[in-house]
Amino acid sequence: MSTTPEVRSTATTLTLRINGEEHEMRLDNRTSLLDALRERLGLTGTKKGCDHGQCGACTVLVDGYRAVSCLQFAVAAEGRDIYTIEGLADGDTLHSVQRAFLDHDGLQCGYCTPGQICSAVGALEEADRGWPSVVSDDVAAGVPSAAALTRAEISERLSGNLCRCGTHRGIVDAVLDAAGAGEETAR
Repeated sequence: MSTTPEVRSTATTLTLRINGEEHEMRLDNRTSLLDALRERLGLTGTKKGCDHGQCGACTVLVDGYRAVSCLQFAVAAEGRDIYTIEGLADGDTLHSVQRAFLDHDGLQCGYCTPGQICSAVGALEEADRGWPSVVSDDVAAGVPSAAALTRAEISERLSGNLCRCGTHRGIVDAVLDAAGAGEETAR
C-alpha cells in the first residue's frame, strides 16, 4: 500500500474574453488575472505595482466595473468581459478619458496611467449609474450623472489609484473634462 498522497492537477483550461477577443489558455489555478494578462497574453499596459491591491496600477474593467487585477484569480474571470488599457481606444481614436489625459497633462512617468485611466472610465460609469461616494452631498440620492461630479468627487473616486509623481491635479482635470463637467462643478 502506497503512502504517497494523490497529486491533483492545479491547472485549468479556460477562455478569457479580453478587449473583445477570446483567448483560450491553460493556467495554474493560482494565476492572477494580472499575470495572465502580462505574462501569457503580452498585454503589458496593465502594470504590476505593489501586487497587493494597494496602488491601483493594475486596474482593469471587468464587466464594466473597476477591478485590481493583481487580487483576482484568472479562473474567476472566465465568462466575463475584461477591458485593459489596450482595449479602450477604437482603432486610432482614443477613448475620451485617454484623450483628456493627454490634453490635461495627466501623466508624468506614465507608470500608473493605464490603471488611472481604467479606474476613471469605471468611476464615470459608476457616477452615470447614480452611485454616490463618501463626499457626495446627498448619499441617499447619489449623483445625477458623471457630468455633475466635482473635484472632490473625482479625487475621492480615484483615491485607490496612486501617482507617485504627483500628477493628481492634471488627472482630476482630465477626468472632469471627460465627464463633461461644467466650470461650476470643475472648481
